[in-house]
Amino acid sequence: MSVWGRIFAAMYDRMMEGPEKAGLRAHREALIANANGDVLEIGGGTGANLPFYSSGVHKLTVTEPEAPMAKRLARHLQERELPAQLVQAPAEKLPFEDGSFDAAVSTLVLCTVTDPDRALSEIHRVLRPGGRLLFIEHVRSENPRVARWQDRMLGINKRFGHGCNCNRRTLENIRSAGFEVDDLANDELAKAPPWVRPLIVGSARANGGAGAP
Repeated sequence: MSVWGRIFAAMYDRMMEGPEKAGLRAHREALIANANGDVLEIGGGTGANLPFYSSGVHKLTVTEPEAPMAKRLARHLQERELPAQLVQAPAEKLPFEDGSFDAAVSTLVLCTVTDPDRALSEIHRVLRPGGRLLFIEHVRSENPRVARWQDRMLGINKRFGHGCNCNRRTLENIRSAGFEVDDLANDELAKAPPWVRPLIVGSARANGGAGAP
């Protein structure tokens, strides 16, 4: 783990205060109200989604590959009465059997995974047939001018955003992985730099059997 990785984890909650208060927290609350049954959250970070899981969740499994983030996440899990476990694993290699979960949650994660196609394939694999992927992701802008800025700022953004690829076509990746998007809203990540503002919020169902995109 790099020094910047440890610093980023320590600063993350403070850096996100503005966007959270300006609408991101409300998106989290509305989205995660739809998470029921056996739920997987990938890239749990410091635990920003934890307050919004309801009694409809039978079991919550949260993955987080980065040790500094996982340390903070573990502490926040202990503070809440949730039937939850923390697993330190990357989204591209989930240590779970096919068809293990009813729902998966991804919030501001698919921009940072090393291989988004592999990560989404793994999410699809571990979901039961018809299982839902609930997502909040910032994505490549549909405005060509903003998209060009995203391309120009990519190197800086990846450095200071700890691997954040602000110009990914994440919605296309979700569909290509075998998901049918059944709810979608476009918004902006307020109080964030312009090149990371384009935001999608929605849900998608896993087509076919477990592991069959």
